[in-house]
Amino acid sequence: MDNQRLILFILFTFSVFFLMEAWQKEKQPAPLTPSAATAPAAGPASTPVPSPLRSQPAAPVAAPPAVGGALQNGETVRVETDVFIADIDTAGGDLRRLELREHRDTLDQSKNFVLLQQADHTYIAQAGLIGTNMPNHRTSYVASEREIKLAPGAEKISVRLIAPPAGGVKVTKVYTFQRGSYVIDVGYEIENQGGVAVQPDAYFQLIRDGRSPDGDSAMMPTYTGMAVYSDKEKFQKVAFTDVDKGKVGYLKKSNDGWIAFLQHYFLSAWLPANGAPREFYTRVDNGLYAAGVILSLGSIEPGARGALTVPLYAGPQEQDQLAKLAPGLDLTVDYGWLTVIAKPLFWFLQWLYHWVGNWGVAIILLTVTIKALFYPLSATSYRSMARMRVLAPRLQKLKEQYGDDRQRMNQAMMELYKTEKINPLGGCLPIVVQIPVFIALYWVLLASVELRHAPFMLGIDDLSMSPIGDHFVLAPVVYFVLPVLMGATMIFQTHLNPEPPDPVQAKIMKIMPIAFSIMFFWFPVGLVLYWLINNILSIAQQWQITRSMERSSKPAHGK
Repeated sequence: MDNQRLILFILFTFSVFFLMEAWQKEKQPAPLTPSAATAPAAGPASTPVPSPLRSQPAAPVAAPPAVGGALQNGETVRVETDVFIADIDTAGGDLRRLELREHRDTLDQSKNFVLLQQADHTYIAQAGLIGTNMPNHRTSYVASEREIKLAPGAEKISVRLIAPPAGGVKVTKVYTFQRGSYVIDVGYEIENQGGVAVQPDAYFQLIRDGRSPDGDSAMMPTYTGMAVYSDKEKFQKVAFTDVDKGKVGYLKKSNDGWIAFLQHYFLSAWLPANGAPREFYTRVDNGLYAAGVILSLGSIEPGARGALTVPLYAGPQEQDQLAKLAPGLDLTVDYGWLTVIAKPLFWFLQWLYHWVGNWGVAIILLTVTIKALFYPLSATSYRSMARMRVLAPRLQKLKEQYGDDRQRMNQAMMELYKTEKINPLGGCLPIVVQIPVFIALYWVLLASVELRHAPFMLGIDDLSMSPIGDHFVLAPVVYFVLPVLMGATMIFQTHLNPEPPDPVQAKIMKIMPIAFSIMFFWFPVGLVLYWLINNILSIAQQWQITRSMERSSKPAHGK
């Protein structure tokens, strides 16, 4: 396979990939923005509370809680830590807004990134108890403070929400925030002051509409949806379309695992401790999707106390941190079937970054390393192309000799290849071997939140930014430099390759670099940087090998 065929193959592969991703996104429901206006505490629009865990059959899962109708609004409790600005609503005790102070907004870098919200679209965290007289996400809580800040030197702060006493049971919902952590502990403290034992279950759920995050590219779509993990079934995506159709195949009951919502660079996940029976559920209700887990608090006798806490992770997909929090949580940075290749590539890229302190320079060094490792294979491919280039004049003579008689021309070409001991497909295998590495690195550079708003040089201060975004939103002019240089290298590289004998194929090969380079204007500049450096190194290798082959062939074919 010569370099032109490689270009065609890569273009075809990426085109099919993008089309499939776009088709999947098209199949998702249209985004909804439910009203956040105040609604009564009860009524037909209120959503059901799930049945107790003990009474639920193995399948299907009992009706889980979801948001139906408008969210209730109460008083807001604002919590500020070194990494969060969080708004908790006393109506349901929901976490309604979560601002990440160490990450900038996708479209406006002067603002902090907002992960959970109910303004532009709905994405919130809810929790409640199941049982008679037990508070749930429709209960109005009472908070003693309206604004809580993490004091200098303090390691954590807590928000305590008191539910109205009912049936002799006192319930307190507790949020605990820790310094430097994206984990929020959400728990319940139950004091049974009545005369009979109670057996409450607790549910913890995330509510989200089907809208793609701001800045999500139609040219390079990424996964937005649910995910479930268990030791038995491992990591499983649950797409919005699967929930719409009721075709979900994850393990619903387990003694371990977690459930999450994923989007490009960020996630939120409920992380119950392993060893406790739990039931996962997903549901769609009026365009809003619920993903949650149900756990039992056991029996609480009169005069006794019970408690349950489940950590909520809400933050960036930083693989090192995710791997420490829960088994399989680092898999939310999804590299697909190439994970076995992509993870070592990311590890090495990260190691290079810690060494040089610049992600762009780390990408360059990684590319150089990969090219060096594959040099023997690349050299084989380039030698094959060089031999074909040396034979080009003789192939042209065969074309002139046989004219339109393709059969005799092909026979003559095969005889020439046999005489010169040349395999026209001699460079195919080396290229094919390298393609999985190239695709894996593509996913590494696309999925790594570490590259988000990471500066490079020469005014490029965000390696995740595309020169042309959706709706033709243009980045600063400097971001166009790398795609233009990439296109120039591709055009130059075509002149190093033998021209195909077929005129139509020759025209395609001249047009293809231009068409392919245009696609790079929609690629993040971190990816373009990788391809540019890879192309420059390929040109240098090919130039050296081609010149060497041509010099060695002059005595034999000088005349």
